[in-house]
Amino acid sequence: MIELTRRYRFPAAHVLRSAALSDADNRRIYGKCATPHGHGHNYGLEVTVRGPVDARTGRILSLERLDEIVQREVLDRFGYRLLNEDPLFERAVPTAENIARALTRLLAGPVARQSRARVSRVRLVETRRNSFECEGEQ
Repeated sequence: MIELTRRYRFPAAHVLRSAALSDADNRRIYGKCATPHGHGHNYGLEVTVRGPVDARTGRILSLERLDEIVQREVLDRFGYRLLNEDPLFERAVPTAENIARALTRLLAGPVARQSRARVSRVRLVETRRNSFECEGEQ
């Protein structure tokens, strides 16, 4: 098995607030990120796929195909958007942990349909100090 990792970037904004919590609890848990006006990030995204090498092409998945999938499923959907407005975050606070998990799920099906590869890991870089990894669904 071989792993392939591609890197991408997309700007997006979010508000870290839970409707199930009081304003005081939101401020205590999420700090300045709980402001109702939101804030943005230039997210870094690393998508790692794992699979067997195709004997004919010598690849596990073409780079162009992976780029098309990520563009359609992630970059077009979330770039320059307020993540809280996406249905994926209707019931979940768009923390970086939840974003990484959502992106892993979004990419799993299209990658599997296009190749014998599977999404093994998604790494979301939120800031220079914070990154979050989600392993592919088992």
